[in-house]
Amino acid sequence: MSSRSVTMRRREIEALLPAVYQAAIRPGSPLDAILEVAARLPQPSEELLARMDSLFDPRRAPEAMVPFLARWVDLDRFLPRLADDGAGGMLPSGLGRLRELCCAAADLSRLRGTPRGLIRFLEIATGHTGFELHENLDREGRHRPFHLRVTAPAAAAPHEALIHTIIESEKPAYVTYDRKELQFR
Repeated sequence: MSSRSVTMRRREIEALLPAVYQAAIRPGSPLDAILEVAARLPQPSEELLARMDSLFDPRRAPEAMVPFLARWVDLDRFLPRLADDGAGGMLPSGLGRLRELCCAAADLSRLRGTPRGLIRFLEIATGHTGFELHENLDREGRHRPFHLRVTAPAAAAPHEALIHTIIESEKPAYVTYDRKELQFR
């Protein structure tokens, strides 16, 4: 808040005072100090309100706010649990990936349980493209009804645990998935 805003607010407060108090205002007096505090008291709240929109934008929110936003859009199941309070940690692939998942959450929710949705989720969460879904095939290429096999880019290998968690959570409900069949190429 600028000093001009404080000065304007102070004048507004002074104008509300009875004339006898207005006449008693002197620089350095207790009444002067009280008016100065009263004019500055709303400053922290007003600064927060001025940037409120950034708190709810995953790309601009402070780092500590992003896991909170992830909980709002049902992404907390992908965050590791911390301490005894169950508070969510950070996505294993990093804060930037979590921010992007939060931004895409509505679209991902709409596509949940579809091959397109699963691939998009994996790509956003890991930051790598090139995931392939093979339906009704096992690792050896034999027919296996209602089964899903995933091939991932080699660059995504450090996020293997996250990839398994996403596949198990986001795959179509009617298909099976075997963690041993995830392949990196």
